[in-house]
Amino acid sequence: MKYVDELRDGATARRLAAAIAAEADPDRGYRFMEFCGGHTHAVFRYGVPDLLPPNVHLIHGPGCPVCVLPVGRVDAAIELARRPEVILCTYGDLLRVPGSRRSSLLRARAEGADVRMVYSPADSLRIAREHPDREVVFFAIGFETTTPPTAVVVRRAEAEGLANFSVVSNHVLTPPAMAHLLDSPELDGPAAPSLDGFIGPSHVSTIIGSAPYEPFAREHGRPVVIAGFEPLDVMQAIRMLIRQVNAGRAEVENEYTRAVTRVGNRKAQELVSAVFAVRESFEWRGMGSVPGSGLEVRPEYAHLDAERRFGVAVGQPRENRACICPSVLRGAARPTECTLFGTTCTPDHPMGSCMVSSEGACAAHYAYGRTRERAEA
Repeated sequence: MKYVDELRDGATARRLAAAIAAEADPDRGYRFMEFCGGHTHAVFRYGVPDLLPPNVHLIHGPGCPVCVLPVGRVDAAIELARRPEVILCTYGDLLRVPGSRRSSLLRARAEGADVRMVYSPADSLRIAREHPDREVVFFAIGFETTTPPTAVVVRRAEAEGLANFSVVSNHVLTPPAMAHLLDSPELDGPAAPSLDGFIGPSHVSTIIGSAPYEPFAREHGRPVVIAGFEPLDVMQAIRMLIRQVNAGRAEVENEYTRAVTRVGNRKAQELVSAVFAVRESFEWRGMGSVPGSGLEVRPEYAHLDAERRFGVAVGQPRENRACICPSVLRGAARPTECTLFGTTCTPDHPMGSCMVSSEGACAAHYAYGRTRERAEA
């Protein structure tokens, strides 16, 4: 297939759905997690669940970088932005994520803090050049996909000798989080998801390749199929997962061969390794402290590390007890199980991070799932 229309063709989707139904064992259930929020969005938008047999279930995972940022770090960003000498730059979605006591970066800006939305880390570097008398901090978030651009601006700031620029790194790593979902005692319990396999993230895998998932599949006995974002990509990945489960295999397979290789983008990997080091652990919303899942600025670039420069501290946040985003993020609850969903909490007035980001499970379900439910009713 060469063009996007071919990957959304209805007739092909129906044939693929028939093949999935024929290969799925009617005497057992299949529960696959789409780790990436982009897949969750595609699943809802194209009605993929409607094309699957009733014993094949999709579980939404934590693959949205805005959603998994814990409230304590949102609070830290707000505290940093309120310092008079600071211009805080970050991506647009993060501005509306609620912190403790319904605060947010957007509200802090309304109260006078200098908070600026940027489209790329390079924008924050430009702002630092334009305001040499201010401290410009880039509050960086994202998985392996968005880490290389942050590494680039750290290198550029170093080369230009920009003394008023620094970065807070909230970059996180995917494979450790997948393992944590399966083997963390604190996530075990009646509400913990029972998973038979993973639809592996696509953008992340263009950077890291498919090889980093191989130890996970081997040690945890769960297959991983890396898939693109189009509906036929997702359906083909489901078919490949079913085949593996039926055969008792737990391997890494790559459906997204038009973009992902086994080794990934080595130049980007080398750049990230030169600027960032793996943290001992990092807090994920809904998942707690995940060992080896975060990146921090290396000591060689300590003068560009805003956490060190400003003594950024992550305190104990005050969560909205009615919001079940943490359970949604680890696949233990569906968005519609939240009492706030679609009433108090909407994309215009989000109460939790899963409704803020376009990749969040709640936002995707609000945009597309409600129509499906009305049709069923």
